[in-house]
Amino acid sequence: MFGFRYIKFNSMTHVIHFKKGRVKKQGKGLSFYYYAPDSSIVAIPVGSKDVQFIFNNATVDFQLVSIQGQITYRIEDPVRVSELLDFTVGYSGAYVGDDPGKLDARLVNEAQTATSSFIQGLTLKDVLRKAKEIEDEITKGLTSSHAVKLLGVAPIRVNVIAVKPTPEMGKALETTTREELQKEADLAIYRRRQFAVEQEKTIKESELNIEIAVEQKKKQIAEKRMETEVLEEENRKHLREIKIDADIAIEEQKKRLIEMQAENNRREADAHGYAVKASIEPYKGLDWKTILALVQGGSDPKNNLAIAFRELAEKAEKITNLTITPDLLASITAPQAKTK
Repeated sequence: MFGFRYIKFNSMTHVIHFKKGRVKKQGKGLSFYYYAPDSSIVAIPVGSKDVQFIFNNATVDFQLVSIQGQITYRIEDPVRVSELLDFTVGYSGAYVGDDPGKLDARLVNEAQTATSSFIQGLTLKDVLRKAKEIEDEITKGLTSSHAVKLLGVAPIRVNVIAVKPTPEMGKALETTTREELQKEADLAIYRRRQFAVEQEKTIKESELNIEIAVEQKKKQIAEKRMETEVLEEENRKHLREIKIDADIAIEEQKKRLIEMQAENNRREADAHGYAVKASIEPYKGLDWKTILALVQGGSDPKNNLAIAFRELAEKAEKITNLTITPDLLASITAPQAKTK
């Protein structure tokens, strides 16, 4: 109404609002009202974009090859792009010119330029095998291209989908390749048979080697068993010698013990004899009466009567008459009462 309009963009679009030739506002994902008669809206997509390409190049052997692929890029500097190409949109949000498509074409031209010198130095067969190297050459060419940098564009990824010769040359290569593959197949059959023979020979040799190894192992086991038996016998002999030495040592210790015991008994007997001799030495010159009196103290009447009877017996030839009453005998033979 009255020339005022409303416009809205998504977050992946950089918008520049020109009013009377000057930038009024800019940014991503803007939405605003503007006065159409004196405004211009520039919308530059800043998200990643895929560009399909296909172009032909000649090889060193003058054969054409078709290279098909895809370039993924994004606009890093939308202001610079807006200065070189027209991204103005109309009331409906559609571009009013065809400059946005020119950006894709310029990238494809730079890709073709980057691969021309590389492909022209290779033969047709070599080019057909070097899709990865062609990708690298295109990536390197776009990254180092002054024109791409001037546009403010950054290549993200290059994919070469197919590298094809012309249809006629493709059929010729198929025929040649088919013959070569047949030769390789025949050679593979021969080699497979030769390999089978060699494998059979190897298997026979391996079986013989295994039998030899088994016999050697048996021999080693027998020798090891003999060594083990000899070692066990030596160990048993050593144990018997140790046991005999231990028995000898025990018997020697017993012998020394018996000798020590005998020596101790002899010394004890000598000491006892010396003690007895020393104890009776003072009584050598005394008669038995004195000794008896000393031992018993002379306090027992029975002992005194016994001594008297003994003296009578010693002088019996001089006695003519002796009377011993039963009471006297009873007093002598009767047990002495214990005193408390």
